[in-house]
Amino acid sequence: MHTSPDPADVLIVGSGIMGASVAALLRESSPELQLVMVDGGLPVGGTPGQHLHDVEDPVLWDRYNERVQSGIQGMYVGAEVNPEQVESIADATPGMFHAGNLGHDSAEMPLAALSWNLGGMGVHWTAATPWPWGQETFDGGDPEGWQADLDTARRLLSVQSSPLGPTAAGQVVLDVLRDYYAEAAAPGREPQAMPMAIAPRPDGFATRTGPATIFPPIGGSPDDAFELLVGALATRLVVEDGAARGAIVRDVGTGEERELRARTVIVCADAVRTPQLLFASGIRPAALGRYLNEHAFIASRVLMDLDRFGLALGELPRNHEGEFATDSLWIPQSGDAQPFHGQVMNTTYVDDTDAALAYSVGISLYVPIESRAVNRLEFSDDELDVFGMPKVSFRFDYSERDRALIDRAVAEVRELAPRFGPFDPATELAVLPPGSSLHLTGTVRTGEVDDGTSVCDPDGRVWGFENLYLAGTGVIPTPIACNTTLTGTITAVRAARAAALALAGPGREEARVA
Repeated sequence: MHTSPDPADVLIVGSGIMGASVAALLRESSPELQLVMVDGGLPVGGTPGQHLHDVEDPVLWDRYNERVQSGIQGMYVGAEVNPEQVESIADATPGMFHAGNLGHDSAEMPLAALSWNLGGMGVHWTAATPWPWGQETFDGGDPEGWQADLDTARRLLSVQSSPLGPTAAGQVVLDVLRDYYAEAAAPGREPQAMPMAIAPRPDGFATRTGPATIFPPIGGSPDDAFELLVGALATRLVVEDGAARGAIVRDVGTGEERELRARTVIVCADAVRTPQLLFASGIRPAALGRYLNEHAFIASRVLMDLDRFGLALGELPRNHEGEFATDSLWIPQSGDAQPFHGQVMNTTYVDDTDAALAYSVGISLYVPIESRAVNRLEFSDDELDVFGMPKVSFRFDYSERDRALIDRAVAEVRELAPRFGPFDPATELAVLPPGSSLHLTGTVRTGEVDDGTSVCDPDGRVWGFENLYLAGTGVIPTPIACNTTLTGTITAVRAARAAALALAGPGREEARVA
């Protein structure tokens, strides 16, 4: 536990992608800032904050990569899936758990899951990093500033434009997609390779960006001004005179609680536990937990008719070492004309001798859902989850407009998939249950003014507080169709910059992060 009598400069709650991004940018702003990061979970694998795709433990690696092949986030909840209700914090083995198994009411979002491990979702995510566009953006009338923050987020995540394909077969798929969407795609928004947070290595193995990649001290690199407290659950923020002065932190092993003091607090817990912590701290603005959002998820898969496209079995690409797909492709949304984000993951099926059997084209469409206050997280004053925090009830349903758009997406898949080969919608297409993508947003949303419809300002500063900031996907105020991690990282960029400037004092432009 942190034992210094002096307040830290910044207390960061959460060690995932957002917490790591905040820490990295604050460190860039000043080598002397005293940073303390807390996370209730324990490490998974040998290196804290390392993505599970890259762990050395072969059993853990196989378990993760077997689950991720589904391409459905809510169905591969990381290293472990516990189908039973977790009865106590001692039973919570590091990994991902469906929210319902942690004492929450998630019947209306049944596949919603939460991480309980150091590094949060940042050690589990698929590393897809498409960028927001059109109505997904929230630039506050400053498109140049938005672009600069987006570029910083890309740098932090080490985004590569086309790390997985297209292979020769993948190019054929891409050509079909481009022909299909030719009239609907906005300029620059035609089907293309999926940008991903992947760093290729000389041996051909591609590593995923995790929290320890973004901020190496999480993984053990030396930094005398940084302290990581593992198994330290923030249960309440200390609030005095309109300011956050720190947090009450519980050692999950011993149950001992201590108060950590800080000049600035930045909460990066996730879209569920950030508002949960605020609620437990008595910080309860009208919009807290409201505007819960997640795009709908349509999944399908079709075997390519190789003869139709002049492809030979013997010439099909093999999956890259350590990968389950030969190609990761992207169908960007283009507004009303093409409102869906598409993720196309292709793979070559082989037999035990590595002889090719078939080429599979996996098409997923993400459907933007209206941001409505009625979709929300409700927090209990009386009931607790297994961690002793307020029980959360997920209240989520689709509007008539949402359902019509979902029907349109289903019809689109039924029309698009047969262009690749024989397709049976009854067995090869599904509208997945809410929570399936784990791309939850909106629950601590940002806004331009304090009018009751937002929790924080454009910098992530909680309304009414001088030094309490939020970062993460919960801050996103817009309906998002694409994967949310890159967009969420923009909120971390903003919060880190605002905090660094405030800590530096008036006129200290050298504290600016970029």
